[in-house]
Amino acid sequence: MFSSEFFGSLHDALVQWAIQGLTDASWWQIIAYTLVLTHITIASVTIFLHRAQAHRALELHAIPSHFFRFWLWLTTSTVTKQWVSVHRKHHAKCETEEDPHSPVTRGIKKVLLEGRELYRDESMKAETLKKYGHGTPDDWLERKLYTPRNNWGPIAMLLIDLALFGAIGITVWAVQMLWIPIMAAGVINGIGHFWGYRNFEAPDASTNISPWGILIGGEELHNNHHTYPTSAKLSVKPYEFDIGWGYIRGLELLGLAKVRKTPPRLQLGDIKPVADAKTLEAIVANRYELMARYANEVRLACSVEVARLKASGQVSAANQLLRARKWMHRDADKLPAGMQQEVDQARAANPQLDKLLAMREELRTLWTRTNVSAEQLVVELQAWCQRAEASGIAALQDFSRKLRAAHA
Repeated sequence: MFSSEFFGSLHDALVQWAIQGLTDASWWQIIAYTLVLTHITIASVTIFLHRAQAHRALELHAIPSHFFRFWLWLTTSTVTKQWVSVHRKHHAKCETEEDPHSPVTRGIKKVLLEGRELYRDESMKAETLKKYGHGTPDDWLERKLYTPRNNWGPIAMLLIDLALFGAIGITVWAVQMLWIPIMAAGVINGIGHFWGYRNFEAPDASTNISPWGILIGGEELHNNHHTYPTSAKLSVKPYEFDIGWGYIRGLELLGLAKVRKTPPRLQLGDIKPVADAKTLEAIVANRYELMARYANEVRLACSVEVARLKASGQVSAANQLLRARKWMHRDADKLPAGMQQEVDQARAANPQLDKLLAMREELRTLWTRTNVSAEQLVVELQAWCQRAEASGIAALQDFSRKLRAAHA
């Protein structure tokens, strides 16, 4: 029989394990471990689930692809087909009542606090999976383990954390389990459609949360993503950083990934005497960047007019224009309640600004009208350029010349 000394030693060993685990790690080592593992999870979501699976922006070699699938099973219990289906529906139905998690239609509070529940409810709909889940993994591992036994992964992760760190491993595990629901379901789906800056007038409410995409793998650049959803790279401005793109480039250099698409880049060459079909093609392909440049022209013209009004003592008119300036380049359906009247009043008081905005809308019809032939659109583009260059407005004249210099 076992002696009392044996049971005493066993008790002491168990107590020591509960306190220290197998690693006897310090508090900072435990924090570092947690941050590294949650970052790997974020990288798996953005590279594998989001860019490779949902949008086919890149192709992954079997090695990283299987690693990401295993890691997501272990740390999130995510089923690839479910995640991809919900995300694709979000893009297809963005900011409508059918959008699974839009703060525009459901409210920011609900998406922030119940984002996980919204995802779960949508992922259980057979119609959503059937319509949007095509092309996702359907091999033996997916059918026998990752999908039917998706909860086994987090249980295994809990046992690993307990073995490594003892009782504090429960806290480490809890952080791992909450990381994606908070960061993805809450921050990206919620704040990413509610607060931040916009580089482009994408046809939704998407925003860039931060120009430095590190904490959530580059997903902070959400407006860029909604503008170019099939791009493997989410950063577009020189000051923006997408750490997920850095990882993808690393995989590509190792022969473990192949990028299929990145954001288009507007090329300017010699100014053509007359805009032609190639010009139209370049304009349509780079329409979001061109509209962003046009918005800069509008803001610059507003600043010049504000300075003129203040210099002439028209402080009230200058302040009114300052309030409207932020929204003048936005599409009418994106203006907050009450701002349309401010913008209309500012336009009425400033004929040149009104002309700039009116011609912006005319230019936008080149890619919003689907019932007009390409030949007719070329004729309309040529007419637009002629009116712009005859307007006497320097901003319009310069922009028209840039359009005539554009090529894909």
